[in-house]
Amino acid sequence: MKKAVFILVCTSLVAFGVSSFAQTDTSKYKIASTFKLAGDGSWDYLTSDDSTGTLYISHGTIVQVVDSKTGKLIGTITGLNGVHGIAIAKNLNKGFISSGKDSSVTIFDLKTLATITKINVTGKNPDAILYEPVSQKVFVYNGRTSNATVIDAKTNTVAGTIALDGKPEFSVCDGKGNVYVNIEDKSEISMINAKTLKVEKTWSVKPGAEPSGLAIDTTNHLLFSVCDNKLMVVLDAESGKVITTLPIGENVDGVAFDPSLKRVYSSNGEGTLTIVQEEKNNKFSVLCNVKTQKGARTITIDKKTHHIYLPTAGLGETPAATKEKPHPRPAILPNTFVILDIVPVK
Repeated sequence: MKKAVFILVCTSLVAFGVSSFAQTDTSKYKIASTFKLAGDGSWDYLTSDDSTGTLYISHGTIVQVVDSKTGKLIGTITGLNGVHGIAIAKNLNKGFISSGKDSSVTIFDLKTLATITKINVTGKNPDAILYEPVSQKVFVYNGRTSNATVIDAKTNTVAGTIALDGKPEFSVCDGKGNVYVNIEDKSEISMINAKTLKVEKTWSVKPGAEPSGLAIDTTNHLLFSVCDNKLMVVLDAESGKVITTLPIGENVDGVAFDPSLKRVYSSNGEGTLTIVQEEKNNKFSVLCNVKTQKGARTITIDKKTHHIYLPTAGLGETPAATKEKPHPRPAILPNTFVILDIVPVK
């Protein structure tokens, strides 16, 4: 279902060590559509298949497959248990879904959406998941056991397990066989050799703390790590050197990079989208802070159309913290789950 289009005007921010934002026509973004989807379960990552204009959206016990232009539901992948992430291997016609509650990965056919097989990972609570095209391996990050299960995407078998320095979060690759992953509780990024399955380097993201989302500019060899202390940390992907930091909103969980526009988008659960412009000579500026909707903390981008997609829902009261759940999330209001489709105004 689509709702009326309206313009979101950016509010000014000042970046650390860079020029302040001056509002221009290019700083305006709009919610072009709002896709309403059935179901009241929690959500996490979503993935865009830019070649087909398809979105794969984690939603409780299912993955909803949606036409990114119309918002129409194409199909639903069921039989899942606590979905976190979806990775796409176009060359193999396969998708891979991590399910945290039963510590498994479901492999499905991209054309039919039928389940091919289900694999138990070598850790607990698999969360982020990444397909690395050079090695044709899938990296599955197990949050409760500080390791990564590696799956051979061609044979659908476990190829190995990588011990990590702490709790892994989001991951990216550079297209040359290097894989990068945020280590949340250590405020680090680890670089993995996809061929040897060894951690070759580990870098601090300080002054950033508790990094979650991670994006990469493969042309200029830059990493963008978004952190819980409201900082985006820009690092050199070859040396690990911190180049600069920029302010972002609160409760961030995701970040995406548009290589054509040279823009980085930080999705902040407080209900904002921080937009950073990459300039020449490793200079960066915060263009603006766009109002979205509370809870819109994860993100994907269609790099062909420049559309940005954020899942969220109406939120109720937050339960009291417990030992088992020290950071509880607010209750989800029934029949309010949506995908926000945000675009730059031409």
